[in-house]
Amino acid sequence: MVIDGGPFLMGSDDERFPADREGPVRSVDVTSFSIGQHPVTNAEFAAFVQATGTVTLAETDGWSFVFAGLLPDDFPETRGVVGAPWWRAVEGADWCHPFGPQSSRDGLDDHPVVHVNWFEASAYAAWVGARLPTEAEWEKAARGGLVQARYPWGDELQPAGAHRCNIWQGNFPTRNTGEDGWIGTSPVGSYPPNGYGLVDVAGNVWEWTADWFDERCQQRAMRGGSYLCHESYCNRYRVGARSSNTPDTPTGNIGFRIARDRTEPERTVGDDQAPA
Repeated sequence: MVIDGGPFLMGSDDERFPADREGPVRSVDVTSFSIGQHPVTNAEFAAFVQATGTVTLAETDGWSFVFAGLLPDDFPETRGVVGAPWWRAVEGADWCHPFGPQSSRDGLDDHPVVHVNWFEASAYAAWVGARLPTEAEWEKAARGGLVQARYPWGDELQPAGAHRCNIWQGNFPTRNTGEDGWIGTSPVGSYPPNGYGLVDVAGNVWEWTADWFDERCQQRAMRGGSYLCHESYCNRYRVGARSSNTPDTPTGNIGFRIARDRTEPERTVGDDQAPA
């Protein structure tokens, strides 16, 4: 999707998460660029793996982080994350086995790829002649032409009672009612697009961006929130919200989409190329 350059108001004055440094709201000017309509899917990433022989870190290390609520009741005990015990270190979890060795990506070809770290996302982007979007590019595109709206579609989370994104409903982390139709990831485009035609810029999976999160240059910025976000502890599915993770970390709720400068030619990779 082509996004015309020009200034926009970036950031948020929401002070709930001061460490996220969403503000102040400021005018940011970006040049024209194109960006993927949706996060890169399992099918698209599979084409990359087949063509390049890429083996992800989760596969090499033999484990990745999986949300505990997506594991079977009889799943063996696993290590948890201090302060976030709902994250489990699951042996055999990777992009092809998103919930552990007993799972597969069967039926998930049109879902966002997960368990892919920042380096692997960047490698995929380079393979299709693209790159990861900057935070400014991501936010300008996600806003869909709206000025400082809370969400990509406006200020109301559920306009006319309709779900507009894949996030958590219920009591986190123990009960997800799935009222929006999904418990984990959802197929890309399950909800209406924003004003620029982009889908899944709120919820579903976090998306890696090209930028460092802050001047310490230890974590990469992520945008968009995920299917685990809930107002009670993480309402970062707001379009101005941001978060971060170390670039070598794969988890079951982080994906990515690609971007290009308008001067960059698109590489033709058959029907499996991610659109932008």
